[in-house]
Amino acid sequence: MAVYTEVPDDELAAFVARYGIGDLLAVKGIAEGVSNSNFLLHTTQAFFILTLYEERVDAGDLPFFIGLMEHLARRGLICPLPVKDRDGQAVGQLAGRPAAIVTFLDGISVRRPNATHCAEVGRGLALLHQAGADFGMERVNSLAVPGWRPLAEQAGAAADTVSPGLGRRVMAEIEAHERSWPQDLPRGVIHADLFPNNVFFIKDRLSGLIDFYFACTDAFAYDLAICLNSWCFEADASFNLTKGQALLAGYESVRPLTPAEVAALPQLCRGSALRFLVTRLVDWLNVPPGALVKPLDPLEYDRKLAFHQRVTDARDYGLRR
Repeated sequence: MAVYTEVPDDELAAFVARYGIGDLLAVKGIAEGVSNSNFLLHTTQAFFILTLYEERVDAGDLPFFIGLMEHLARRGLICPLPVKDRDGQAVGQLAGRPAAIVTFLDGISVRRPNATHCAEVGRGLALLHQAGADFGMERVNSLAVPGWRPLAEQAGAAADTVSPGLGRRVMAEIEAHERSWPQDLPRGVIHADLFPNNVFFIKDRLSGLIDFYFACTDAFAYDLAICLNSWCFEADASFNLTKGQALLAGYESVRPLTPAEVAALPQLCRGSALRFLVTRLVDWLNVPPGALVKPLDPLEYDRKLAFHQRVTDARDYGLRR
């Protein structure tokens, strides 16, 4: 989450009035994240989240995102529920952007997850994959392998201003995955961005999953690889095997991995690290002037990628087989 677009007070009040959620008492921009502009709304009825969809989000994808959250909620997954306006529409226009209001979830995100948190998120991810199995819509993953080269080319020579030789390292990695990306793995709806700031806990129990705006149709094990990258590394870029064991065990307690997924996991982890490296790199180099957003360090994922390049077996991530 982030804030790129400021909303005039009168426009915001008129927009909120269409949704029948009470009078607006207060609004606060949410500075975390990189994709959309997000605000916490406090009305006379409750708290809500307002999202303005910025340029990275294709407005044509919004029916998928909105429909997916409604579907997952009906299947018992704890996630935000889109609020519809008086005309029955979940998406409107605000400050020149498509916008939506969703319900607010109780809980907090953890900045330093422990093994218990990792087990919970692994189980939650598998439940998400199961709940989305009969969702009737599909969305191509625009940030899968074919999308990495254009991003690297967008960064261009400026990549080396972030770290010497970074552009060359990124392009060599992209070429390796273009030649041999795992195919024919079990697939369906994935979250594709289940970082700690997108998971809420009450004490040590998972209380909700949020921010489905990278969700798409792709390999389940790729989603798991994203979580291993985002939940199981320490600040010094060392992989915490205990956390990896907990996350994988939590996932397999609901949905055991197939032999093909196990074999592919090292490359999927390596590829998912590259995906966040290139998107963070572009964001780092292109922060809009005046945006209330903190760009995320691309070199965090450069260091994680270096770890994955040395891995040859899923047991190095804690898989107990």
